[in-house]
Amino acid sequence: MKRAEIQKPGQRLFGLSTPLRAAVIPPLSAARWLLVLIVAAGVYFFHGFLFPVLAALVIAFASWPLYRRLLAAVGGNRTIAATLAILFILTFLVVPIALAGTYAINELREWVVWAIETNRHGSATPQWIATMPVIGEWLNQQWTVNLGHPGGIGELIQMVSGSNIGTIYRGALAAGGSAFGLLLTLLFMLIALFFAYRDGEAFAAQVDRLGERILPTRWERISRVVPATISSTVTGMTVIAIGEGLVLGVAYWLAGVPSPVTLGALTGIMALIPGGAPLSFSLVSIYLAASGKLFAGLALFTWGAVELFIVDKTLRPKLVGGPIKLPFLPTFFGLIGGVKTMGFLGLFIGPVLMALLVAIWREWLREVEMMDEQAHGADEENGPPRIEATAEARKIQAG
Repeated sequence: MKRAEIQKPGQRLFGLSTPLRAAVIPPLSAARWLLVLIVAAGVYFFHGFLFPVLAALVIAFASWPLYRRLLAAVGGNRTIAATLAILFILTFLVVPIALAGTYAINELREWVVWAIETNRHGSATPQWIATMPVIGEWLNQQWTVNLGHPGGIGELIQMVSGSNIGTIYRGALAAGGSAFGLLLTLLFMLIALFFAYRDGEAFAAQVDRLGERILPTRWERISRVVPATISSTVTGMTVIAIGEGLVLGVAYWLAGVPSPVTLGALTGIMALIPGGAPLSFSLVSIYLAASGKLFAGLALFTWGAVELFIVDKTLRPKLVGGPIKLPFLPTFFGLIGGVKTMGFLGLFIGPVLMALLVAIWREWLREVEMMDEQAHGADEENGPPRIEATAEARKIQAG
């Protein structure tokens, strides 16, 4: 029996081994693609936390100047400052909004009950609608045709949305049953906001280092415009919307409008849209005047107009005084696209993204204008000597 030959160090089973001289993919390129794949996998697995993290970042950017004062007041202890900031947000923002939402849901329940009863038995035209000047008779006819018989509301809903009233009712119940998910989202947002307050500056420094490598000539300007833009946009929209909802909600209650809390909340949401608040209190004033409360309707309209004038002339320029003032069209597209993509959170995320796009666009335009001015100045400096030289050359050629 033959003894097995001992394999030499430089030999393999299928031939001699040769050292690898060049990699198929360069190590730097492989590392970059690996990083991209890891980031994509992280986005895929943790996309459910995207909304609370975005909301936490928006709140952190908007409230950062106040947080800096709080941080200085506690001697620079970031953990204590972040904890106090979260407690303040819970006390002055989350709890009041939750209470207002509870009252609004209770009032909306009355509207839903009325809609179900009207759909079941039909309803006569309310007197205040039938007696409206100019359009009262036409509205009476439309009400009688569409809502005066059983099943009228269901037919209207199916014609407008393609769904019947039962489907919408079940959808509303399912939305109400997702309150636990909303609480979890709120909890994740508060946790992310705590760490944004505590470690925000360190993380921002790391992002700056990476940004300088990616956009070395533009990062400094863009990175300074972004937080100021988010702060001014969110502060201007949110504070003004909450203030107008509260002030006009109290005015609705004093004027004797049914469901003042719900209408106040709707007015606050409409105030996020340019022209939404005037439309809201104008419609409520028309309702009061048409229902026989002419003085209350006029008083409400006057109060709303005065309040809107004060807000637009004094508060709004101070609150929305950042580097970006969005025109109407980008604001509208940001609101509609944000709501369609992200739901209620999109009311804030959409305009912020549009503000960032407008900020970057204006920065690029500013760079182009500066380059054009420099080129024009260089042409003015170098232009006359070239013309004189050309004239001298022509004289020499003619001579």
